[in-house]
Amino acid sequence: MKVAILGTGVVGQSLARGFLGLGHEIVFGTRDPGGAKAKDAVAAAGKARAATHADAARAADFAVLATAWSGTESALQLAGAANLAGKLVIDVTNPLDFSGGMPKLAVGHTTSAGEIVQRWLPDAQVVKAFNIVTATHMVGPQLPGGPPTMFIAGNDAQAKRQVLDILDRFGWESIDIGGIEGARLLEPLAMLWITYGFQNNHWTHAFKLLGRKQ
Repeated sequence: MKVAILGTGVVGQSLARGFLGLGHEIVFGTRDPGGAKAKDAVAAAGKARAATHADAARAADFAVLATAWSGTESALQLAGAANLAGKLVIDVTNPLDFSGGMPKLAVGHTTSAGEIVQRWLPDAQVVKAFNIVTATHMVGPQLPGGPPTMFIAGNDAQAKRQVLDILDRFGWESIDIGGIEGARLLEPLAMLWITYGFQNNHWTHAFKLLGRKQ
Protein backbone atom coordinates (compact mmCIF):
# COMPACT_ATOMS: atom_id res chain seq x y z
CA MET A 1 0.00 0.00 0.00
CA LYS A 2 1.02 3.62 -0.43
CA VAL A 3 1.39 5.56 2.81
CA ALA A 4 1.55 9.36 3.03
CA ILE A 5 3.56 10.61 5.99
CA LEU A 6 2.48 14.22 6.56
CA GLY A 7 5.48 15.67 8.36
CA THR A 8 9.21 15.14 7.97
CA GLY A 9 10.36 15.05 11.62
CA VAL A 10 11.65 12.15 13.68
CA VAL A 11 8.14 10.78 14.35
CA GLY A 12 7.34 10.59 10.65
CA GLN A 13 10.76 9.14 9.89
CA SER A 14 10.42 6.41 12.51
CA LEU A 15 6.97 5.36 11.35
CA ALA A 16 8.07 5.52 7.71
CA ARG A 17 10.81 2.98 8.45
CA GLY A 18 8.24 0.77 10.15
CA PHE A 19 5.86 0.88 7.21
CA LEU A 20 8.70 0.25 4.78
CA GLY A 21 9.49 -2.84 6.83
CA LEU A 22 5.94 -4.05 6.21
CA GLY A 23 6.43 -3.63 2.47
CA HIS A 24 4.52 -0.37 2.01
CA GLU A 25 5.53 2.52 -0.25
CA ILE A 26 6.28 5.80 1.53
CA VAL A 27 5.86 9.39 0.38
CA PHE A 28 6.51 12.29 2.74
CA GLY A 29 4.12 15.21 2.41
CA THR A 30 5.96 18.50 2.83
CA ARG A 31 5.76 22.17 1.89
CA ASP A 32 9.10 21.94 0.09
CA PRO A 33 9.75 18.50 -1.48
CA GLY A 34 13.18 19.65 -2.65
CA GLY A 35 14.20 21.23 0.64
CA ALA A 36 16.77 20.09 3.17
CA LYS A 37 14.22 18.76 5.68
CA ALA A 38 12.53 16.65 3.02
CA LYS A 39 15.86 15.29 1.81
CA ASP A 40 16.88 14.45 5.38
CA ALA A 41 13.59 12.61 5.98
CA VAL A 42 13.91 10.60 2.78
CA ALA A 43 17.51 9.71 3.61
CA ALA A 44 16.62 8.71 7.19
CA ALA A 45 13.69 6.56 6.13
CA GLY A 46 15.47 4.80 3.32
CA LYS A 47 13.39 3.89 0.28
CA ALA A 48 10.99 6.85 0.22
CA ARG A 49 10.27 10.03 -1.69
CA ALA A 50 8.91 13.49 -0.95
CA ALA A 51 6.01 15.36 -2.56
CA THR A 52 3.68 18.21 -1.76
CA HIS A 53 1.11 17.54 0.93
CA ALA A 54 -1.63 17.44 -1.71
CA ASP A 55 0.20 15.03 -4.02
CA ALA A 56 1.15 12.77 -1.12
CA ALA A 57 -2.41 12.68 0.23
CA ARG A 58 -3.92 12.14 -3.20
CA ALA A 59 -1.69 9.17 -4.02
CA ALA A 60 -1.93 7.45 -0.64
CA ASP A 61 -4.08 4.54 0.45
CA PHE A 62 -3.84 5.91 3.99
CA ALA A 63 -2.00 8.71 5.76
CA VAL A 64 -0.10 9.36 8.98
CA LEU A 65 -0.39 12.82 10.51
CA ALA A 66 3.00 13.42 12.16
CA THR A 67 3.21 17.20 12.40
CA ALA A 68 3.85 19.54 15.31
CA TRP A 69 0.47 20.77 16.52
CA SER A 70 1.28 24.35 15.54
CA GLY A 71 1.54 23.28 11.90
CA THR A 72 -1.20 20.67 11.77
CA GLU A 73 -4.08 22.76 10.46
CA SER A 74 -1.92 24.29 7.73
CA ALA A 75 -0.58 20.88 6.68
CA LEU A 76 -4.10 19.49 6.37
CA GLN A 77 -5.26 22.51 4.42
CA LEU A 78 -2.37 21.95 2.02
CA ALA A 79 -3.12 18.24 1.82
CA GLY A 80 -6.77 18.92 1.06
CA ALA A 81 -9.61 17.23 2.90
CA ALA A 82 -10.94 15.87 -0.41
CA ASN A 83 -7.65 14.04 -1.02
CA LEU A 84 -8.02 12.21 2.30
CA ALA A 85 -11.76 11.50 2.04
CA GLY A 86 -12.60 7.86 2.64
CA LYS A 87 -9.09 7.10 3.87
CA LEU A 88 -7.61 6.12 7.20
CA VAL A 89 -5.65 8.96 8.82
CA ILE A 90 -3.55 7.92 11.81
CA ASP A 91 -3.31 10.97 14.06
CA VAL A 92 -0.04 10.98 16.02
CA THR A 93 -0.25 14.63 17.09
CA ASN A 94 -0.33 16.04 20.61
CA PRO A 95 -1.70 19.59 21.08
CA LEU A 96 1.32 20.94 22.94
CA ASP A 97 1.81 24.59 23.86
CA PHE A 98 5.47 25.50 24.44
CA SER A 99 4.91 29.22 25.08
CA GLY A 100 5.69 28.86 28.79
CA GLY A 101 8.76 26.68 28.39
CA MET A 102 7.54 23.39 29.87
CA PRO A 103 4.94 22.03 27.43
CA LYS A 104 1.28 21.93 28.38
CA LEU A 105 -1.87 20.91 26.57
CA ALA A 106 -3.38 23.61 24.38
CA VAL A 107 -6.83 21.96 24.29
CA GLY A 108 -8.67 19.51 26.49
CA HIS A 109 -11.65 18.63 28.70
CA THR A 110 -14.37 19.26 26.10
CA THR A 111 -12.38 18.49 22.93
CA SER A 112 -9.04 17.11 21.78
CA ALA A 113 -6.61 17.30 18.89
CA GLY A 114 -8.03 14.02 17.61
CA GLU A 115 -11.55 15.42 17.50
CA ILE A 116 -10.38 18.65 15.90
CA VAL A 117 -8.52 16.70 13.21
CA GLN A 118 -11.66 14.65 12.57
CA ARG A 119 -13.66 17.87 12.16
CA TRP A 120 -11.06 19.22 9.73
CA LEU A 121 -11.30 15.92 7.81
CA PRO A 122 -15.01 15.08 8.06
CA ASP A 123 -14.90 12.37 5.39
CA ALA A 124 -11.71 10.65 6.57
CA GLN A 125 -11.45 7.90 9.20
CA VAL A 126 -9.24 9.45 11.88
CA VAL A 127 -7.68 7.12 14.46
CA LYS A 128 -5.60 8.43 17.34
CA ALA A 129 -2.52 6.28 17.97
CA PHE A 130 1.22 6.37 18.66
CA ASN A 131 0.98 9.64 20.62
CA ILE A 132 2.04 8.29 24.04
CA VAL A 133 5.61 7.16 23.37
CA THR A 134 8.89 8.42 21.96
CA ALA A 135 9.49 8.12 18.23
CA THR A 136 12.30 5.61 18.68
CA HIS A 137 9.94 3.12 20.35
CA MET A 138 7.00 3.45 17.96
CA VAL A 139 8.20 0.48 15.93
CA GLY A 140 9.54 -2.68 17.54
CA PRO A 141 9.61 -1.48 21.16
CA GLN A 142 12.02 -3.56 23.22
CA LEU A 143 11.48 -2.81 26.90
CA PRO A 144 11.87 -4.72 30.17
CA GLY A 145 8.55 -6.31 31.04
CA GLY A 146 7.56 -7.18 27.52
CA PRO A 147 5.53 -5.37 24.86
CA PRO A 148 4.04 -2.05 26.04
CA THR A 149 0.41 -1.08 25.54
CA MET A 150 -0.81 1.38 22.92
CA PHE A 151 -4.30 2.83 23.24
CA ILE A 152 -6.25 3.96 20.18
CA ALA A 153 -9.45 5.90 19.61
CA GLY A 154 -11.56 6.52 16.52
CA ASN A 155 -15.08 6.39 15.13
CA ASP A 156 -14.67 3.87 12.31
CA ALA A 157 -14.44 0.21 13.29
CA GLN A 158 -12.73 -0.97 10.12
CA ALA A 159 -10.10 1.80 10.31
CA LYS A 160 -9.38 0.86 13.92
CA ARG A 161 -8.98 -2.79 12.99
CA GLN A 162 -6.40 -1.73 10.43
CA VAL A 163 -4.50 0.27 13.05
CA LEU A 164 -4.68 -2.58 15.57
CA ASP A 165 -3.16 -4.88 12.93
CA ILE A 166 -0.38 -2.36 12.27
CA LEU A 167 0.35 -2.11 16.00
CA ASP A 168 0.47 -5.88 16.33
CA ARG A 169 2.95 -6.11 13.45
CA PHE A 170 4.99 -3.31 15.01
CA GLY A 171 5.27 -5.31 18.25
CA TRP A 172 2.66 -3.65 20.45
CA GLU A 173 -0.16 -4.78 22.67
CA SER A 174 -3.07 -2.50 21.87
CA ILE A 175 -6.46 -1.51 23.24
CA ASP A 176 -9.31 0.25 21.47
CA ILE A 177 -10.90 2.67 23.95
CA GLY A 178 -13.79 3.75 21.71
CA GLY A 179 -14.70 6.82 19.68
CA ILE A 180 -12.42 9.68 18.72
CA GLU A 181 -13.48 11.55 21.86
CA GLY A 182 -11.19 9.09 23.65
CA ALA A 183 -8.34 11.31 22.46
CA ARG A 184 -9.32 13.56 25.40
CA LEU A 185 -7.79 10.83 27.57
CA LEU A 186 -4.87 9.85 25.36
CA GLU A 187 -3.46 13.35 24.94
CA PRO A 188 -3.26 13.97 28.72
CA LEU A 189 -1.69 10.51 28.95
CA ALA A 190 1.00 11.83 26.63
CA MET A 191 1.51 14.72 29.06
CA LEU A 192 2.06 12.18 31.84
CA TRP A 193 4.68 10.51 29.65
CA ILE A 194 6.31 13.90 28.98
CA THR A 195 6.23 14.95 32.65
CA TYR A 196 7.96 11.74 33.75
CA GLY A 197 10.53 12.28 31.02
CA PHE A 198 11.38 15.81 32.16
CA GLN A 199 11.47 14.91 35.83
CA ASN A 200 13.79 11.95 35.31
CA ASN A 201 15.64 12.94 32.12
CA HIS A 202 14.48 9.61 30.76
CA TRP A 203 12.75 9.25 27.38
CA THR A 204 12.60 5.52 26.69
CA HIS A 205 9.63 4.58 28.87
CA ALA A 206 6.17 3.41 27.85
CA PHE A 207 2.87 2.36 29.45
CA LYS A 208 1.64 -1.18 30.02
CA LEU A 209 -1.81 -2.23 31.22
CA LEU A 210 -1.50 -5.20 33.59
CA GLY A 211 -4.24 -7.70 34.27
CA ARG A 212 -6.05 -6.74 31.07
CA LYS A 213 -9.11 -8.66 29.97
CA GLN A 214 -8.22 -11.25 27.36
